[in-house]
Amino acid sequence: MSTDTQSDAPAESRPEAAAASSPEFRAEVHSFQAEVAELLHLMVHSVYSETDVFLRELISNASDACDRLRWEAIARPELLADDPGLTIRLRPDSAAGTLTVSDNGVGMDRQELVDNLGTIARSGTRAFVGKLAEAKDGSGLIGQFGVGFYAAFMVADRIEVTSRRAGSPETWMWRSTGANGFELEPADAAGAARVGRGTEIVLHLKEDAKKYLQVHEIERVVHAYSDHIQFPIILVGAGETSTGETAGDEAESAATPRQINTASAVWQRSKSELKPDDYTQAYRSICGAFDEPAVTLHYRAEGRQSYAVLLFVPSSSMFDLYDPARKSHLKLYVRRVYITDDAVLLPSWLRFVRGVVDSEDLPLNLSREMLQNNPQVAAMRKAITGKVLSELESVATKDAETFATVWESFGAVIKEGLYEEPDRREQILGLARFTSTTGTGRTLAQYVADLKENQTEIYYLAGDDLDRLKANPKLEAARARGIEVLLLTDPVDALWTSLRIDFKGKGFKSLSQGEVDFSLVPLAEVAKAESETPDDKAVDEAAVIAAVKLALGERVSDVKASQRLTDSAACLVAGGFGPDRELERLLAKQNRGSGTKPILELNMRHALVGAVAQESGAGHAEEAVDLALLLFEQAQILDGELPDDPAAFARRLNRLVTRGLPTS
Repeated sequence: MSTDTQSDAPAESRPEAAAASSPEFRAEVHSFQAEVAELLHLMVHSVYSETDVFLRELISNASDACDRLRWEAIARPELLADDPGLTIRLRPDSAAGTLTVSDNGVGMDRQELVDNLGTIARSGTRAFVGKLAEAKDGSGLIGQFGVGFYAAFMVADRIEVTSRRAGSPETWMWRSTGANGFELEPADAAGAARVGRGTEIVLHLKEDAKKYLQVHEIERVVHAYSDHIQFPIILVGAGETSTGETAGDEAESAATPRQINTASAVWQRSKSELKPDDYTQAYRSICGAFDEPAVTLHYRAEGRQSYAVLLFVPSSSMFDLYDPARKSHLKLYVRRVYITDDAVLLPSWLRFVRGVVDSEDLPLNLSREMLQNNPQVAAMRKAITGKVLSELESVATKDAETFATVWESFGAVIKEGLYEEPDRREQILGLARFTSTTGTGRTLAQYVADLKENQTEIYYLAGDDLDRLKANPKLEAARARGIEVLLLTDPVDALWTSLRIDFKGKGFKSLSQGEVDFSLVPLAEVAKAESETPDDKAVDEAAVIAAVKLALGERVSDVKASQRLTDSAACLVAGGFGPDRELERLLAKQNRGSGTKPILELNMRHALVGAVAQESGAGHAEEAVDLALLLFEQAQILDGELPDDPAAFARRLNRLVTRGLPTS
């Protein structure tokens, strides 16, 4: 590998060489961050079926280093001047049992080696390590979470990294066995001469990983996962056969350095040239994935702006989908030069879409700050978002099974757009799929087509557990009239439904908020027959409400006779203004709740409610209070909440049960 201007000086005169040769110098010893240590333990002591991931990840890191150097060289051309041909090199050495992966990219200085190879400064790392420990095959998680360097410890028992930052006179060596920590020291004269710029990683392979010294194995991995890397991947050195002996033809072919990847920008090629397998390979290379893409979108925009787009919707959810940063992960190129993956070319509610956008018009020196306010980027973002939604609509129409998979994985994220992007609501609502009291995978178009006579609203019930929602007493009156109710269990549902939006002129109405009147919707035949049965247990509503209000005090804001209940005794609802019950619960978890007290609704035909009236009328105040509190706490439990005082609830329930037991 050629070197930059710093390598022209004699190796012995360089500061790092002098330090390394000094008898007083000792290598710095560093401990790994706790999460890194645990991660490496998993890598060293676990056997994943897809160990190929290590080479894919190291090549990807080398490609990123070359990309970053091209970016920095826009402002500082001298960084590339003496060695403009950016390449990635793979060198198997059968005699030494090592595989070397090197690049002449941007390189790392001392602090970057410490930060990049000793720390995982990323949200959710602890949860990731736990999930990796549980996985039978963690290769997909490794790729998704960006800890690819550490995957090398699956195949190597010792790793040495020599690196020189572009434009720096210093070359540093990092080494580790994957145990407790790593050593760091200035490279010796040979290392400094060998790595004039960029990074060299030497893997001392474990005995059971020696297959990666074979030429055909290296080529297989590169063709499968890294063929579309934008820089030449050069294979140099000698290979080894599976028997451990160097094969004549293979050794001869490996002795001559040769490029083993196509290094073509697949997104710049015509769709007619590409086969499904080409897209799958590009998806795995660009996105670091192992699954198949569920949806592929490849097109070229022409007109005021010209840019190529290659996007993928994964077939399974990625680990960092709910990372607090909620960042889009599209890579922005300008005329095949990588710029950033932080250009926000899609809104955060489409952050699961991965891929590349390559512009012909944007300036190469576009800074990240300029990206935020650039009108061309804003226009691209709007157009690409529209294309993605149109493609999802097409898939939903033509391939319902594939779309069902996409919605199951990413529907909760897409619905964030209902709250964040009003202009897209109609499209998003059209895409949305719901579980309801009628079935699963229901669209709003189907819901509206099945509206009952005189029904004017779309009814829903929000909560955090589907089975609990299905058993919620607030559904009783709707069920008696055959009214379909959407059962919403994603946290975002409590947010977008609070906006009072509509679909095809039909508003959304929560069954746990405000007044609900189904009187104009005809009863189903069975419910109609039951309602016509004479009621001999009518109670004095005003007396019951007064007694319950007195017993509950400030626990509730009001007590009312319910139009929602037909079988259960009581339920809790929110007032007509302010947050819905589910939204209030979510806000309360973040200490942002309004503190609004719920309304207790009572089924005046229920025996327990009648008992309150009886005990109150008979002057049994203590028994009436116990029954009133039981109604309230029972409603809390049905909503998935604990009673305010579980011990008092248990004592109260025991008293009521004991009173009903026969005396001996």
